[in-house]
Amino acid sequence: MKSHWLPQSLAVRVTLLCGFIAFAMTSMLGAYFFFFARTAINAHADDQLINRAEHFRRLVGDARTIQDLRDRSLLFEALLGATTDVLILRRAGEVPFVEVNPDRVAVPAAVMLAPAGRQMVAQDVLRTTNHPQMHWVRGLARSGQDGQLVEVVAGHPLESEMRMIGESRSQIVRSTLMSIVASALLVYVALRHGLRPLRRVADQAAQIHPINLAIRFPEHDAPRELKEMVTVFNAMLDRIAQGYERLSQFSADLAHEIRTPVGALIGQTQVALNRVRTPTEYQQVLESNLEELNRLRLIVDDILFLARADHSELDIERTTLAMADELQGIADYFEGPADEAGLRFSVQASGSVRANAPLARRAIHNLVVNALRYSAINTTVRLIGTQHESGSIIAVENDGMPIAAEQLERLFDRFYRADATRDRPAESSGLGLAIVKAIMAIHHGEARVSCSPSGTIRFELHFPRRGRPVE
Repeated sequence: MKSHWLPQSLAVRVTLLCGFIAFAMTSMLGAYFFFFARTAINAHADDQLINRAEHFRRLVGDARTIQDLRDRSLLFEALLGATTDVLILRRAGEVPFVEVNPDRVAVPAAVMLAPAGRQMVAQDVLRTTNHPQMHWVRGLARSGQDGQLVEVVAGHPLESEMRMIGESRSQIVRSTLMSIVASALLVYVALRHGLRPLRRVADQAAQIHPINLAIRFPEHDAPRELKEMVTVFNAMLDRIAQGYERLSQFSADLAHEIRTPVGALIGQTQVALNRVRTPTEYQQVLESNLEELNRLRLIVDDILFLARADHSELDIERTTLAMADELQGIADYFEGPADEAGLRFSVQASGSVRANAPLARRAIHNLVVNALRYSAINTTVRLIGTQHESGSIIAVENDGMPIAAEQLERLFDRFYRADATRDRPAESSGLGLAIVKAIMAIHHGEARVSCSPSGTIRFELHFPRRGRPVE
C-alpha cells in the first residue's frame, strides 16, 4: 500500500530518516549524560553533607559539656554561612539546644541514625522529594568530657543543585536539537552531492529518442552502487537499439518485398483494362494475379509465424523422431526438383531427435530448398543426422560458390538473399532461413552455418536433449 504522506524526493526521505536516527541517538546520549550529571551532582551534595555532619560531630566530641555547645551556637551558625542548610544538636527526646533552620523545615522521622563512632556513608543520606527537596543525615556524637550522647542532624536543600540540573537539562535539549538540525542539513547536502550521478544519468536518459539510440551511460566514473545498474541499462539500450534497427530494416525490406507483387498486380490489371479482352486473356491475367497473390500470402504467413516466434512463448509438443526415416522421406519428396536441377541426395543418419515434428520438418525443408537453389549442377546434397549426449544434430551440406564470412553472418537475417546459380534464379522471399532460426529458438536450440574455401556449405540444426538450451 502506497504511503501518501511520504515526500516524493528521495533525498528528503533519507534526510528525514537520518534526522530521526540522529534524534534517537542524540536523545539517548543526552539522556545518558543528563542522568549521569544528575547522579554526580546528587552524589557531590551527599558527600558535602556527610563531610559537614562529620565536622560537627568532631566539634561535639571536642566540647567538654553540653553547655559549651549551647554557648557556641553562633559559631555553628557562622560555620554554615549564609545558606538555608539545617543543623540541629539535641539530646534524644529533648528540645534542640542548637538549631539553625532558617526556613523551619521539619526533620523527617525516617532519617537513619548513625551510631557514635561510625563514619557516615552515602546509605545514611535520606533524599526527600517534597518541596523543598533536601538531603538529610543524622548521627550520634559523644561530648569530650562528660560523655553525653548528642544527636547531630544536618540537612541540605538542593537549590543550587536543582538549578544546575535544570541548566544541564536545557543545555542537553538545546544541543540535541542543534545536532539534529546540523545532522539533517549535512545529510541533505551530502545526499544532494552524492545523487549527482543519478541526475547525470537522468540527463543523459532524457537525450535518448528513437532517432538517437547511440547514447550510453558512462560506466568508468559511475559509483560502485550504480555501476551494476548502469551496465544493465546500457545492455538494455543495446538490445533496444538492435531491435529498433532490425525493426526498421524489417519494415523497409517488407515494403520492398510487397511492392514488387503489388506493382505486378496493378500493372497487369491496368494492361488488361486498356481494351476489351477475350475470356482466355482475362483468364491468363487472373492466373498471373493469383500467382502474385499466393506469393503475398506466403510472405504474410511467414511474417506472422516469425512474429509469433519472436513475441510469444510457444509451448510445443516434442516427440521422438527417427532421423534416418525423416531425412530419407524429405529426400524422396524433393527427388523430382533435384533431378530437374541436376542434383542428387545422399542420406547418412542414425539415432533419433526430440523435436516438434511439423516444425522440424519445415526447418529441414527450408534448408533443402535453399540447397537446391544454391548448389552447383551435378553435385550431391547431403543430409546428415547424428546423435550425441547433449542432443542431436541434423546437417544439410551442398557444394556451390564460396560465401564470404560477412555474408555468412547475414544468411539468417530476414529478407536477405545471396546470389543463386544462374540456372536457378532466387525466387524466395528471403524468409526461409529466418524461419529456420526461429524454429530452432522455439526448440531452445541453435542454427549454424559454415562454408569451406572450396564452397562446401553446411547448415547445422542443434536440437538439445529434453529441450535444454545449447551451450
